[in-house]
Amino acid sequence: MTQFEIVVGSMLGATEYVADAVGEKLEQLGISFRIHLAPDLHELDQAAVWLICSSTHGAGDLPDNIQTFAGQLHKTSLRGIRYLLIGLGDSSYDTFCEGGKQLHRLMQQAGAEAIAEPCYIDVLSHPIPEDEAVSWLADCLSQCEWQLQYSATGTTH
Repeated sequence: MTQFEIVVGSMLGATEYVADAVGEKLEQLGISFRIHLAPDLHELDQAAVWLICSSTHGAGDLPDNIQTFAGQLHKTSLRGIRYLLIGLGDSSYDTFCEGGKQLHRLMQQAGAEAIAEPCYIDVLSHPIPEDEAVSWLADCLSQCEWQLQYSATGTTH
């Protein structure tokens, strides 16, 4: 069974709640995971699916706790890494979900493969972003089952 590494970028805690909620969903499905609140690229399981959850801070900036991780992405190849991404933002700003979008670009540039299109959650439309994130993850897991199996076994089906 596939394991997940949940990478969290959060300034005020909302993204931590999202990470906890998606972790609970994974646990219900019997999928193991680890949550990284101070993510370091070298601590992540390369065989796991990475689930990156990040908010946006300031004028489109990444949260402080994920900036080191983002810097590490510039310096490495992530070929063979599969990931999902959840970004939180406020659509009243022109930098809506820019933190998540920046991480998505960095993962792509490093050669990682997105299993599904990122989920960008507008906290104005979804005041409890955990609900939207869990629903999106459940859809991803059902639609992307073959990719997750490939990730776990290294073989195609």
